[in-house]
Amino acid sequence: MMPTVTAGAVTPPPTPTRRPRKPRHLGVRIAWVIVTVVVIAAFADIDITWSRLSTFPQDFVHYVSLMFCPPDWASIGKAADATWQSVEMAWLGTVIGVVVSLPLGFFAASTVSPVWLRLPLRLVFAVLRAVPEVIIAIIILSVTGLTPFTGALAIAVGSVGTLGKWEYEAIEGAPRGPIEAATACGASRSEILRCAVWPSVSPEILAFWLYRFEINVRASAVLGLVGAGGIGSMLTQTVQYRMWPTVGTLFLVVVVVTVVIDQISGRIRQRIITGRWRG
Repeated sequence: MMPTVTAGAVTPPPTPTRRPRKPRHLGVRIAWVIVTVVVIAAFADIDITWSRLSTFPQDFVHYVSLMFCPPDWASIGKAADATWQSVEMAWLGTVIGVVVSLPLGFFAASTVSPVWLRLPLRLVFAVLRAVPEVIIAIIILSVTGLTPFTGALAIAVGSVGTLGKWEYEAIEGAPRGPIEAATACGASRSEILRCAVWPSVSPEILAFWLYRFEINVRASAVLGLVGAGGIGSMLTQTVQYRMWPTVGTLFLVVVVVTVVIDQISGRIRQRIITGRWRG
């Protein structure tokens, strides 16, 4: 194509456009194949009684009617006491987890500690997160016995793993401005952490603590199933003796208490993070 000549200027010919290459989805296809194989293998390895699945809706309605038509309102006092014991267990475990994890979280941050110190701490956090609280409680049972304190210790150990990770990530993400200003003023390392880092990350870390308490309230009910006390122990006993109206009462109390705690904790976390109450 000849260039176009205008008055005093030459317009170059248009550049031919190329069709974009068709994107390759080989990695996505391989991932879908792997997922499909894993799902098929899981169904093949698990002994599923398909005939029971067909009667599940009918059985579900039957047991729900046994629990809630009507529930055993006379046992609501015992259910409330057992639920309160689970909440106490969760609160004590959260407090212990906070006290232990906060200094370890600072030491695990890359902006605070050298690599030889923070990597072992991060490995400990990862191991603690990988072990469920029920397994931790079973291990602690051999030392402390079947007491609510066993459940609180199991919750504390599990909380250290999660809170430690959240805390050192928050510390590493702290804004650099206050840190540089404190450094320029000649502040020591401890003064920088106390006056520059902590005020910046404390709202986020406090919100993490409250959120972990919400999780621990649910975990405390599960720990009762292994004899750690609380609502879980009472639920196990009533199910074993087929006391379905009492089971229904326990279920209602647990749901109400959990929802109330979630709402209160959520509003407090909103206040801490944004400085205003959630509507």
